[in-house]
Amino acid sequence: MTPPAPAVLSSRPSPTVPRYQPSTFPSSAALALEQTPMHELEKIFVRGVTPDLDALVGWEFRGINHLPLNVLPIANLLGIKKFVKGFLRTEDGRVMGYNSPTKNNVLDGRWHVAAKRFGFYEVYPVDATARDNKYLHAVLLNYGKGENPALDPSQVLRDYVVQVDANNPDLFLGKAYGAFGPLRIPTNFFILERFRVGLTDYAKR
Repeated sequence: MTPPAPAVLSSRPSPTVPRYQPSTFPSSAALALEQTPMHELEKIFVRGVTPDLDALVGWEFRGINHLPLNVLPIANLLGIKKFVKGFLRTEDGRVMGYNSPTKNNVLDGRWHVAAKRFGFYEVYPVDATARDNKYLHAVLLNYGKGENPALDPSQVLRDYVVQVDANNPDLFLGKAYGAFGPLRIPTNFFILERFRVGLTDYAKR
């Protein structure tokens, strides 16, 4: 059963924590995905189901980047192996999101989240008529529509996200692309797992 999403309009009171209580630590399923080879992740991604945007809104998700082996040492050095993504709805009805950096400790440990939000994006179902239409069963995290600073390098990011298992509304798999003019270059997969109640006022991002 999909857990209820907290209220997210800035004119409403802050959400209370629902009966659903996410774990402090990543699940064995999330850690198993992180150990899955890239070609197998592609198969899992294709078999995924479309996420319910209402079930994302108002929550933050524990994130793990699954990167090619030749990039992994750089990712560890930069501290981008682990992260947090949050989702919220604006007063005009759009679903938007943000990233927060975390301490780059062991994957099976706690997520220590910094009080910083960056890399904003708009979220919507993939449009078959649009340029970014690689996976029609996914939702798209479009950083080009995230109202980021003009020279922010995250502007090129286009992330597709699917729910891994129709019976598990808390585990998601993403596939990131870089948008360079008409080109779309795949970069990596990432895992998302429901973590905690998140930001509810987009104006305070």
